[in-house]
Amino acid sequence: MEDAGGADLISPAEVLRARYRSRLPRTLVELGGPSRGVVDLPLHVVWSGVSSFSLERPKARMSLYRIVLAEGQRQDLIRFLNKDLLLAQWPVLRRLVSRHLREVWEEAFPELAQTAGATG
Repeated sequence: MEDAGGADLISPAEVLRARYRSRLPRTLVELGGPSRGVVDLPLHVVWSGVSSFSLERPKARMSLYRIVLAEGQRQDLIRFLNKDLLLAQWPVLRRLVSRHLREVWEEAFPELAQTAGATG
């Protein structure tokens, strides 16, 4: 994409993809978040509405993961997401996040795409 002066412009989609890529953990193994209990997200991740999520409640857990994936920085992903829960939820979760986020995560971690393909 170019502007009227011939300079290259980056599409909004590529800006989003780059943002999500810059936050990725190196591996899913780094995701050492809790698998039980209640998670309280900090203000820089969730600035309005519900900020406390019970991992025992599937809808609350799905909301927590959707918010952290979309808004969290790398350290938030590592702190609040759990590899096993992410893999288990991905077939549904991938439909609740943006296409750009889904593509970045599935390109970086083929095991996510495989779980999605195996169940849907």
